[in-house]
Amino acid sequence: MNDNQRYGKLIGASLGPGDPELITRRAWAALQSGARWLYPVKKAEESSYALAIAERGGLAVPADAEALVFPMTRDAEILGKAWARAAARTIELLAEGRDLVFLVEGDASTFATFGHLARVVRQLAPEVEVETIPGVSSFAAAAAATGITLAEEDETLAVIPAAYGIGVIDHLIDEFDTLVLFKVKPMIDEIVELLERRGLLATSCFIEKVGAPDERIVRDVASLKGEKVNYLSLMLVQNPGRVRGELRRGCRKKIETA
Repeated sequence: MNDNQRYGKLIGASLGPGDPELITRRAWAALQSGARWLYPVKKAEESSYALAIAERGGLAVPADAEALVFPMTRDAEILGKAWARAAARTIELLAEGRDLVFLVEGDASTFATFGHLARVVRQLAPEVEVETIPGVSSFAAAAAATGITLAEEDETLAVIPAAYGIGVIDHLIDEFDTLVLFKVKPMIDEIVELLERRGLLATSCFIEKVGAPDERIVRDVASLKGEKVNYLSLMLVQNPGRVRGELRRGCRKKIETA
């Protein structure tokens, strides 16, 4: 390692889930700071959802913006090689001394590619400074779009990928007032059947591509059974009849000892 090596800063810019008006002023400034843009794609030459958000906001894509490929697969070997390539390329560009801004849909700290990329980059080049710019998460935007309150006062909220299975979801319905279910596409029929059994169809809502021009909100979630939904979709499930335990109010008093 060259002791005199000076790296640029790696910036994760959260752009929100789809509506460019939800891009924060801080992320907007980073995009126009002169830093080189990096953006994620699932396949080479494929369009980027994150990049499209910036474009809808009226930002011109710099000529030197570069895509990093993060394939949609559970194959550990394929994923490992892809992550290694992305991290190596990121460090190579940072070694030029120029800052990089990585475009992130939603919030960079919530189910986002950036967290893993930043971790690998830090492991390979500990000198690299990393900045994470927070943004509007998809479930916060979905709640606002549907008029649903995620939690009030002492209510509880859980955010989980639906891939944990119907058994886990069924259990958590009794433990939390509101569930946010991510990645519901492969399990939509099973989830609808569970909600029907639990009598929660009326207090559940499906949201697809929130904030994008083709956003879709479905309150009649039973109608989704048998339908192929978009990958960028989630479901808000509320259990108004949940039995809560007793809450401890106020602060604990310190026990005075002699």
